[in-house]
Amino acid sequence: MIRRLLLKKLLLGTAVFSLGLGLAVAGMHQKPKANIVQTAQQAGSFNTLLTAVKEAGLEDTLANKCCFTVFAPTDEAFAKVPKEKLDALLKDKEALKKVLLYHVVEGKVYSKDLRDGQKVKTAQGQEATIKLKGGAKIDNASIIKTDIEASNGVIHVIDTVIMPK
Repeated sequence: MIRRLLLKKLLLGTAVFSLGLGLAVAGMHQKPKANIVQTAQQAGSFNTLLTAVKEAGLEDTLANKCCFTVFAPTDEAFAKVPKEKLDALLKDKEALKKVLLYHVVEGKVYSKDLRDGQKVKTAQGQEATIKLKGGAKIDNASIIKTDIEASNGVIHVIDTVIMPK
């Protein structure tokens, strides 16, 4: 009798543990709740990009529309741009918008989808070139982190601001 009672408790405990573990694992695969802008804000290394996005009037688009792939330059990438060039760009909304949209591709493009020599059409209208040999790149920028999920797209971190041709 005691053995049966202990066995029932053990089986019940195992079932409850399994259910809890299953729910925890299922929760790990839920869609991210943060959009592209929020995800970039949470990362803390895209302050210049976020300022530029706001100045160009693209914040609502990148926060609310779906779906985009953003090749996001870090603050260190923006620091490579000469100060006078960056200041002029931040004051020229149309030029800034063109540069920023050159970093955006419509749809979700994951690193596994990229091919060496692939041309990706940017939201700016021109094509950027993906290179995989010798390290992943888009044009002259190294892709240093990939596949950061956001609710409305994916972010790939790059080390250089890429410019339209």
